[in-house]
Amino acid sequence: MAILAGIDEAGYGPLLGPMVVSCSAFSLPDEYLKRDLWGLLSNAVAKDGRKLSGRILITDSKKAYKKSGDIRQLRRTVLSCLGACGCESSMPGTVQELFGRLAPDCCGQLSEYPWYDDIGQTPINADADTSIAGGALQRNLQESRMSLPALRSRFLEVSSYNEKVNTVKNKARVLFGEVCSLIQYIWDTFGGSGQRICVLVDHQGGRVRYHRELLRMFGDFSLKILSEETCRSSYELGSGGDRMRIHFITKADQNFLPVCLASMVSKFLRELLLERLNSYFIRNLPDLKPTAGYWQDGQRFVNDLKSYGAINYNDSEKLIRCK
Repeated sequence: MAILAGIDEAGYGPLLGPMVVSCSAFSLPDEYLKRDLWGLLSNAVAKDGRKLSGRILITDSKKAYKKSGDIRQLRRTVLSCLGACGCESSMPGTVQELFGRLAPDCCGQLSEYPWYDDIGQTPINADADTSIAGGALQRNLQESRMSLPALRSRFLEVSSYNEKVNTVKNKARVLFGEVCSLIQYIWDTFGGSGQRICVLVDHQGGRVRYHRELLRMFGDFSLKILSEETCRSSYELGSGGDRMRIHFITKADQNFLPVCLASMVSKFLRELLLERLNSYFIRNLPDLKPTAGYWQDGQRFVNDLKSYGAINYNDSEKLIRCK
């Protein structure tokens, strides 16, 4: 058996809101490593939102998310996959419980922000269809001799993000550090099990060479460069007798199901937090137009808040990300 994991982010570029990085990990027979997982799981999963027929959508989050703020597809996919992880008997009921399940190492950040005070009372709104879809995926996985043993996220809210960027003077390095934290999580969870471990990561900007950064982050591991090419850079990390291969691939978030799922988890968590931020300010300013947090509209949102006198210096420090 092997572990095939995917890692992707949401919110790397915006002015407002968190940056979220997630991973999904599938256990599967070795010979499936190069197979199309959408084909293997076609009874429960679809890549095209127009051809679901009751299945869950797993695709690049940019295709699953509606600009109107409709997160129903993201919710259905993430919660169904949590169910397929064997979590359906304890499905999270609130946003706070969901973050506690998926990003337990980062949840302490949320208490610093007044707009997240109500996440313990904000329902996650899982429905019966979600449970049915999760059960169908679990059956399809079992029939294919597969499982989904891990979904995990990390996020940096604005203060933490700004602190790290100001320390290393490079936001790409901050993102890479969070990616490496999830690679370490995969190693800690599955290393030593005797399974082959393969990690797929969407290309980080226009970078081709990652070996120096990997050595910096994994100094106790041996590192072998397998290839460094325009569209794909591959490495093998080793410790003791265990090995893990990591592939940075252009458009991985469009072509590999584990990366697509990670993309959707990241986007769902980010949008849930943006919903709380918008709700917090609009509660007292009903004429305020909500924001998705990207630079131009984020600046408009901040300027509107300033014109209403609705934010002070401390709020600005927690609201606006540095470049």
